[in-house]
Amino acid sequence: MNEICATIQFGRRPLSGAGREHGSEACWTPNTDVYLSDTGLVIKVELAGMRREDLELTVEGNRLRISGVRRDGSRPPNCRFVVMEINYGRFESMIDLPPGYDLNAAKAYYQNGFLHVDVPLLASANPRSFSVPIE
Repeated sequence: MNEICATIQFGRRPLSGAGREHGSEACWTPNTDVYLSDTGLVIKVELAGMRREDLELTVEGNRLRISGVRRDGSRPPNCRFVVMEINYGRFESMIDLPPGYDLNAAKAYYQNGFLHVDVPLLASANPRSFSVPIE
């Protein structure tokens, strides 16, 4: 398991504006859990208050890119914050997966503020038992 953990790489973009809206560049990175299941990897991303249509998942090779924008439409225009801990604006997170996982067969769903991405093992990564003939 430590080998798997060591090969999963998270690509974090540098924070700009301390997670506040700032132009069009990614300003914050959501909290993310990645864990092993019996059938592959599960990626769980905390995205409370987001709309499904504001999320995007793209795959390039073994890299999963999760991006989107969290909008704040409920704030009065001239408010002065006493405490501001919720991040708004664009975000991006990239996860490089180790070999042996099938991103082409990944399935994603968004429920109760969490994005879940299930990435199954490649069929060839499942060990089989068979006899090898001796000549």
